[in-house]
Amino acid sequence: MRILGVDPGLRRTGFGVIEAHGARLRYVASGTIVVPAALPLHARLKVILDNLREVARDTQPDQAAVEKVFLNTNPASTLLLGQARGAALCALADSGLAVQEYTALQIKKAVVGTGRASKEQIQTMVRHLLRLDGTPAPDAADALACAICHAHCAPLAARLQTLAPETLSVRGRRLRTGRLVS
Repeated sequence: MRILGVDPGLRRTGFGVIEAHGARLRYVASGTIVVPAALPLHARLKVILDNLREVARDTQPDQAAVEKVFLNTNPASTLLLGQARGAALCALADSGLAVQEYTALQIKKAVVGTGRASKEQIQTMVRHLLRLDGTPAPDAADALACAICHAHCAPLAARLQTLAPETLSVRGRRLRTGRLVS
């Protein structure tokens, strides 16, 4: 399975592509889409849209994973980030990809083992898990981490989807937003 991970941002949007074969992960590509700050908002969103379409076309992923927007202390910044994320989601949907969304906490736990991991810890673990020669840039590392999170979580989510709802309820459990809860 080839996965495209995206770390959306209005100034810098990271992308990372990996292949997952069971527990084995292989690096394919990564980078950062740098959006010129001088452009008006609509043009900046188009840069993200066009570049992610190109990445999807060139790397041919099977699925995509995107980091969810976190609530910021500045509502205007959160809104702008949401618009950049929307452009990214449109590019992925336009490319015909199934998209899964993960919070920063889920990504950090899946890659580092703790939800309070620093950027440097994420970069180090991404380098280790993908056996890279160098440390990826922060935005690209975040996108690769998102793809790694999906590679770890997708098999379980797929297995849970195959269980009939009545099987889950008999055991006193149910599926909520991709999670098995009591």
